[in-house]
Amino acid sequence: MKGWLPQHGRAMVLLAGLAAAPFLTGCSNPDDPPPRDDFAVLARAEPGYRQARPGRSLHFPADHGAHPDYRIEWWYLTANLRDDAGRAWGLQWTLFRTATAPPSARDTSPPANAWQSPQIYMAHFAISTPDGHREAQRYARGGLHDGLARAGANAWPFRAWLDDWTLASTTGDWLPLRLSATAHPDGARLELDSDRGLVLQGQNGFSRKHAGGGGSHYYSHPFLQARGELTVDGRTIAVHGDAWLDREWSSQFLQTDQAGWDWFAVHLESGEKLMLFRVRPRDPTSGSPHVHGVLIQADGSTRPLEPDLIEFRVLTRTPVAGHELPLHWRIRIPEIERVFEVRALYPDQWMDVDFAYWEGVVTVSGSGPQNSGTGYLELTGYPRQ
Repeated sequence: MKGWLPQHGRAMVLLAGLAAAPFLTGCSNPDDPPPRDDFAVLARAEPGYRQARPGRSLHFPADHGAHPDYRIEWWYLTANLRDDAGRAWGLQWTLFRTATAPPSARDTSPPANAWQSPQIYMAHFAISTPDGHREAQRYARGGLHDGLARAGANAWPFRAWLDDWTLASTTGDWLPLRLSATAHPDGARLELDSDRGLVLQGQNGFSRKHAGGGGSHYYSHPFLQARGELTVDGRTIAVHGDAWLDREWSSQFLQTDQAGWDWFAVHLESGEKLMLFRVRPRDPTSGSPHVHGVLIQADGSTRPLEPDLIEFRVLTRTPVAGHELPLHWRIRIPEIERVFEVRALYPDQWMDVDFAYWEGVVTVSGSGPQNSGTGYLELTGYPRQ
């Protein structure tokens, strides 16, 4: 089954999309259509916003919450799950926030109504089943609606939500977390916990995305253990497995000469975690992708990888939703003596949302537990053929 309807139906999403046009286009004209296949909005330079820079220390719990002085951020959860019969399932839940105007341009008086809030939220929810993939999206303004905030992100106690799609701490501490989301007749309820801590990505939490500069503040929790249930077509399935939470915020994720990225989050059977990404140039003849990689060892310590020594080779491109997508890779990292193949669980894990992209479960195969596992792959910015 493709294309879940959100709780209030496709028509409500379209209306919300018009209200959220600044998020989709980076401007304030609600008549502009969303760019369904182009991530150029993430490369738009907008003066007046705070910029992600090296040297900014991350502070917790404050950085679990929203950063309204930055233009864009997200709370991104993926989970590789199995049921009692050993079948593979996947879950993605993401909350995005964007500002419609920089702080210096905002009216400091309280908005007259919620639709004038300068903060817009969009959420994605997807389940990859053994038989297919389904996805949903929702929008909300960040202001108060009848005295209640339909969407937001509080640092302490942590809670990120859009209506009843919620990721929140369940005690006075950061962990454990609970995810709850429903897109009838389907849904998810997971408990997430870990005995290991957060991982600061890049340079003490600053992740460079371009050789000439620019990037995001970025931290992860790749060691979450998930347990709970998925509901698919009204049927409840008990599941358990590995989950990975990513947090990023910036005002310009990409540079104008970049098209999109290939991002890998891998749970290895050895207990290690591996995060790799390459940000592709808009013109492949003009330069090479910007590559980053880190091996997160089983104890939570990190080993940055030399970008020039990470070898990506696309083995198969597969047509999906009008795009030719690299869904089968061989990755070689001689620095740590790793060679493995990454293959999509099945091709059609396409997120058919306003910013369409591919996100789904992958298997990782190689010699021994250090080269085998499971994970998630995200592909953005591939043009329609």
